[in-house]
Amino acid sequence: MVRNLVLSSALAFTLGLSALSTEAEAQEAPCGGSFDRWMSQVRSEALNMGISRNVVSSALRGLTPDPRVLSRDRKQGVFTLTFLKFASRLISKNRMNRGRSLMKKHRATFQRVRKDYGVPSSVLTAFWGLETDFGGFMGDFKTMRSLVTLAHDCRRPELFRPQVFAAMRLIERGDLRLSEMVGAWAGELGQTQFLPSDYLEIAVDYDRSGRVDLLRSVPDVLGSTGNLIKSHGWRAGEPWLQEVRVPRSMPWDQADIAITHSRAQWAKWGVTRADGKRLKGDNLKASLLLPMGHKGPAFLAYHNFTKVYLEWNKSLIYATTAAYFATRLAGAPPVRRGNGEVVPLNQAQMKELQRLLARRGFDVGKIDGILGAGTRAAVKAMQKKHGFPADSYPTAALLKRLR
Repeated sequence: MVRNLVLSSALAFTLGLSALSTEAEAQEAPCGGSFDRWMSQVRSEALNMGISRNVVSSALRGLTPDPRVLSRDRKQGVFTLTFLKFASRLISKNRMNRGRSLMKKHRATFQRVRKDYGVPSSVLTAFWGLETDFGGFMGDFKTMRSLVTLAHDCRRPELFRPQVFAAMRLIERGDLRLSEMVGAWAGELGQTQFLPSDYLEIAVDYDRSGRVDLLRSVPDVLGSTGNLIKSHGWRAGEPWLQEVRVPRSMPWDQADIAITHSRAQWAKWGVTRADGKRLKGDNLKASLLLPMGHKGPAFLAYHNFTKVYLEWNKSLIYATTAAYFATRLAGAPPVRRGNGEVVPLNQAQMKELQRLLARRGFDVGKIDGILGAGTRAAVKAMQKKHGFPADSYPTAALLKRLR
């Protein structure tokens, strides 16, 4: 799951200047610059949207940028871990047992969600567990301060600026009080971490209490999460991730999240189920996902993974872990380690690799040591050029060649 500006000063409050003037000012400074001036513009824009003066005043009063939020945004080092290490940290025995217990406890609600939205209980429970440990810890950052910090920052203002106004709408609608708006560092709220715009537009009053409460109401949490997943394009009755075995030799360049083939084709290339039995020889499309290269664990990733899990979170390692957790909750055994030892590059080596790829003209994004989509694509191109298995996973041998 990972969206304009402002007159100067409080004159906008008293004079009620036009939305057109606000939009003109917005184009001048959509982010950055003087925070006070930027905040004055945000206030003006909120008023022109029709948000009440009391809500705007209380929500934005005394806010300053939060350096902790910017630090978190810049340093997401957990994503440098391998899939197996990342998954082992997040999918503990206790979390697995707790998830299974909650699936039984709330069976009736889960069944209702599946009927309404087509999403299995295991998928909902995995997100619930990974995002907040089933509501155990929803974050301790003040939501409005986090949102204005990220909206003022020029890295992703197009995502976070609309969230500032959506959060005010939530207060105005009566779903949350300002004092209750405490959550994750990036402004997400509730037990499955909804951005304010999703809370406002997609969350549902599943317990029919008269308000949407994603902080305390389990029915609202589960129903809203099912609706959000469905809105991303979930196909009821279809798989999302399936562990498989791959042969030691095959067209590795076809192992790409952007490339799909029928299960019949994967079977022809020697891909089998995790237990060694034949795959279904049908036309259901899937990608071959090798999160640690051709020697590591292997999965077939279906539409519900590529279009839904990667919409929930763009990080491939997080999406894969969440989907794998859901398969475990649905009864799948622990993942195999693959066909051989995988020796990942450390963060310093990954940064060196990214610099070498960038010098060759590849767009790898920020040199951060994280194996993102741009780096994976560049690695695959270099593997093809130098005769390595083109599985998009960097190795010490490839790094040595690039040096």
